[in-house]
Amino acid sequence: MFHTLIIVGNVGRDPEMRYTPSGQAVTSFSVATSRQYNNAQGQQVKETIWFRVSAWGKTAEICNQYLKKGSKVLIEGRLTPDINTGGPRIWNRQDGTPGASFEVSAATVRFLSSRGEAGEAGGLDQEFGEPGIEEGDIPF
Repeated sequence: MFHTLIIVGNVGRDPEMRYTPSGQAVTSFSVATSRQYNNAQGQQVKETIWFRVSAWGKTAEICNQYLKKGSKVLIEGRLTPDINTGGPRIWNRQDGTPGASFEVSAATVRFLSSRGEAGEAGGLDQEFGEPGIEEGDIPF
């Protein structure tokens, strides 16, 4: 079985990079996605969903170097469930209300901001990620 998730949104805070004990780079950052719609009463509703994204290896290093708060980005990856619940990570906000965050392990990161937007966030439409499988590589 396989699943993939594609999100497009804005980086919510500057990325933070660290290294695992084995020396693998990991960069974490948040991405907000938004949509607007009219509910059954005709009122306009604004909805924002936050995702916590982890990028690994060379992709992590490039994300740490070029992404900034406010950058527009496309992430392709997989959901990483909470090991205790099997779903999103559940937590309590400072005001005591419950919250949930969706964890995504990025396979591909595409920078959508043009130069100058979000503090020199990289060139338009640059993509970084794990190498894909070419059709000729499939053994059947």
